[in-house]
Amino acid sequence: MPIGIIVNALSVVIGGIVGNVVGSRLSGRIIESMNTVFGACAMAMGISSIVLMTNMPAVMLSVILGTCIGLAIRLGEKISAGGLLMEKAISKFYKGKGESDEEYKKQLVTAIVLFCASGTGIYGSIVSGMTGEHSILLAKSILDIATSLIFACSLGLVTSFIAIPQFIIFMLLFVFANVIYPYCSPSMINDFKACGGILLLATGFRMIRVKDFPVADMIPAMVIAMPISHIWTSYILPLVS
Repeated sequence: MPIGIIVNALSVVIGGIVGNVVGSRLSGRIIESMNTVFGACAMAMGISSIVLMTNMPAVMLSVILGTCIGLAIRLGEKISAGGLLMEKAISKFYKGKGESDEEYKKQLVTAIVLFCASGTGIYGSIVSGMTGEHSILLAKSILDIATSLIFACSLGLVTSFIAIPQFIIFMLLFVFANVIYPYCSPSMINDFKACGGILLLATGFRMIRVKDFPVADMIPAMVIAMPISHIWTSYILPLVS
């Protein structure tokens, strides 16, 4: 049962509705402060996953090689382009507060990418499908309800509609992870979680504006983490032990 995914989608819907009602009552100082707190929470989630690491060399190689792949294929740019297409689709059903404003469109694309293609959501959906552990997505839901509220202050009710593509994407990941889980060893799963934890840590630094990590381009690291962990454990480790 994809409880975490359902709760996460509902959190975006609720946050969007509340933010639309609250409107511009929140000050810039509150929004800035909350973004900093969100970043700290994301880093805490990342650290809790990194400590599960079984094979450090495999995880480090996955992050480096995966990021190189993401940069080479310009994954970050393609995700942003996909967010723009979603924005056009959503605008057909609901016209936001400033649909003709370029800044409004930029913010909407940012929100779509953040909710639908974040490392946290992808990582949490796969972990949920593999192990039935929903804590990552439930923690993300707490962050998302506040984040969507803040976005809705400027974007309006359209923020709640982002939950639809988010739910579809996360459910596809959930089903895929459930299929491959029987073929995964505990060390592969732990290394995958640690790899996702590094992405969460990078996301946190980006949210508090310390360093603008290419988080979207780092996503391929989670795809290759388990195969590299398997190769390291089965073939390389016996040679060097």
